[in-house]
Amino acid sequence: MAFYIKPSSNIFILLVILFFSLSTESEAIEIGGGGITADLINGDSPLSPFYDPSLTQFQRVRNSLSHSLLRHRSIRSNDSKSSVMTSPPESYVTPTAGYYLMKIQVGAPPVEVYGIADTGSDLTWTQCAPCYDCFKQEPPIFDPKKSASYGAVPCKSERCTTLRFENPFCDNSTNNCRYEIYYGGGDGAHSYGDLGTDTFTFDRDMSFPKVAFGCGHDNSGEKSGTFSGIVGLGGGPVSIIRQLKTYYSIDAKISYCLPSRDSNAAGKINFGSNAVVSGPNLKSTPLVKRSYDTFHYVTLEGFSIGNEKLEYSNKAIVKEGNIFIDTGSKFTFLSNDFYAEFISALTKAVEGSPKADPRGDFKVCYEKPKNGKFNTPAITAHFGGGVDLVLSPEGTFVEVDEGVVCLTFLPSDSKDFLVFGNLQQLNYLIGIDLENNKVDFLPTTSDCKIPS
Repeated sequence: MAFYIKPSSNIFILLVILFFSLSTESEAIEIGGGGITADLINGDSPLSPFYDPSLTQFQRVRNSLSHSLLRHRSIRSNDSKSSVMTSPPESYVTPTAGYYLMKIQVGAPPVEVYGIADTGSDLTWTQCAPCYDCFKQEPPIFDPKKSASYGAVPCKSERCTTLRFENPFCDNSTNNCRYEIYYGGGDGAHSYGDLGTDTFTFDRDMSFPKVAFGCGHDNSGEKSGTFSGIVGLGGGPVSIIRQLKTYYSIDAKISYCLPSRDSNAAGKINFGSNAVVSGPNLKSTPLVKRSYDTFHYVTLEGFSIGNEKLEYSNKAIVKEGNIFIDTGSKFTFLSNDFYAEFISALTKAVEGSPKADPRGDFKVCYEKPKNGKFNTPAITAHFGGGVDLVLSPEGTFVEVDEGVVCLTFLPSDSKDFLVFGNLQQLNYLIGIDLENNKVDFLPTTSDCKIPS
């Protein structure tokens, strides 16, 4: 049910006082919980408002491979034997690269912002005017000066001090909080600007004032104009999930179903009470807490390929929380040792003719039969808690060139910052529940419907 927040005159006075307070920021507005549902659009789908018909499906796949490799490189660079992480495993984002878009309206009057839904990021940010060095975007750039509800965040406020790897600092001339965030180890995309608050409208008329976000005036790394910024769905304090919990008593949980590129329907992402996942085929695996709490970690115990079960050997010791659920990467990354065992078993199970990728980007490829049907063996991922996920054939092999299909699993030097990519999440309603520390999986059809 949609609802508005209509403060009484007393509450309004209180909010005005709090807004001008520089020493503390107790902006919580209790609305008794609730839920939110919004569309989730495959960025490569014709349903995307930024769909580029000039790109072939093969170009899209290769773009997404480049993105996934850069993203994982930045994460892997922080793989440490130490139990204490001294720098963030950053997420890397690039255009036209297998991502999913979430639409948010920001400000008063509201301006539409299309952000990449990213479970590997905390800070939500969008490009803002004046834009000194920004990438091209098709929708109008958000101008905070034209929003009656925009407010700067003071340097000593709680929302500024809870920023961590977003590199907060104070603009002494205005006493306003600023941020600078890098993706890809500092040599990729970045966003620099003001930390502000404004009204966010997620679903029709369901609006939330004073949501903190980055108003980026200097942004680089993205050139296609297919989105406006990032929607941070990580587990850190500045993420949308945590802000809705802290300031609006909406349970810290999300659920989503990722539609395939060929789906005729948008997927949905749910927050709070709308994010409860239930059904007779529900499976749940524990969320694992680690020192860096942005990522949603679970424990991968192995795979089955056909009838052969592969468990992690002593060469790749199973560590709790060794892989995280990532909507921002198209591909799944496995440790080098286990990947070799995985490929060995897969080669035995595949009935097809090996064929080299003409461009050499993919290493495990096969010839696509003339009838157009490549029969992949059943691949099942085994997670902690006895969860067995049968992966969608559509997500395990993709056609990368005319008549060439390639595996969507990639090797990694890391052993405990592995990635469960969005191709492997197809055909499931996935719930990330930070309240009960679990991840739920419920099977769906390819267009995100729950089978009866």
